[in-house]
Amino acid sequence: MMPNPSSNAAVSDNGVNFFDNAEVYANGQAEEIMGQAIKELGWRRSDLLISTKIFWGEGSGPNDKGPDLCTPIEETVRAMNYVIDKGWAFYWGTSECSAQQITEAWAVAERLDLVGPIVEQPEYNLFTRQKVELDYLPLYNKYGLGLTTWSPLASGFLTGKYNSGNIPSDSRFALENYKGLVELSVGFVYTAIILKDYLALRKIIASLPQLCEPAKIHTESVSVAEKAKADAISAVNCD
Repeated sequence: MMPNPSSNAAVSDNGVNFFDNAEVYANGQAEEIMGQAIKELGWRRSDLLISTKIFWGEGSGPNDKGPDLCTPIEETVRAMNYVIDKGWAFYWGTSECSAQQITEAWAVAERLDLVGPIVEQPEYNLFTRQKVELDYLPLYNKYGLGLTTWSPLASGFLTGKYNSGNIPSDSRFALENYKGLVELSVGFVYTAIILKDYLALRKIIASLPQLCEPAKIHTESVSVAEKAKADAISAVNCD
C-alpha cells in the first residue's frame, strides 16, 4: 500500500508519533512521503520518532548492499557509529538479528567506546515468538534493548482471510512479489484454521486477530488459546 500524508495525519491524530520506514518501502517513496507529511501537516520534528532501515541498496555493485553474514560485526558497528557521528541519526538498531549477533555488536561497541544497537525489529506474532520471548530475554536488562516488532497478524493469516485456501485479489499475497512466499506459508494457514476450530470447540468468544491482543481477552481464554496454539503447531509438525 502506498503511504500518503493523509494516512499519516490520521494516525498522528490518534496519538502515534513513531514512524518506521525503509529504503525499499514503496520503492523508496515512503521516506519521501514521510518528509512530505512532516512539511505539509506542520508537524514539529522534535515531536516525532522516525526510523528507517537500510540493506538492499539501489545499485548492483558489490558495495551497494547492506551487511551480510560475511561482514565483520565490527565493520557494521563502526559504520553505524559513523552515521551517528555525522548527525544523520541519534541511535541505531538491528532487524532480524540473532541474540548472539546483538551481543557481539555490543561487545565491539563497548571495546571501542562506541554506541551499541539499542533496538531490534523482529517478527512477532502468535506463530513467531522464540526470539522475543526467549532468545532476547537476557538482552532487555543487560543492554536495555527495545523492540519495534513487525507482522503482528502474520502477514494477514491471523485475520482468517486465507482460511478458505483462496487468495483475495486485494491482499498482499495477490501481489507479484509475494507469490513466492505463498507456498512457504501453507503451514500458517493450516495452523490458523486449527486454532479457529479449537476456539469454536471450546466456545471461546475470540477471533484470531483478537488473540494478538491478550489485554482484550479474559485470562482463561488466553491460557486456552496458548494450548490451542501449541496443539495446532504440534499437528502441523506431524505431517
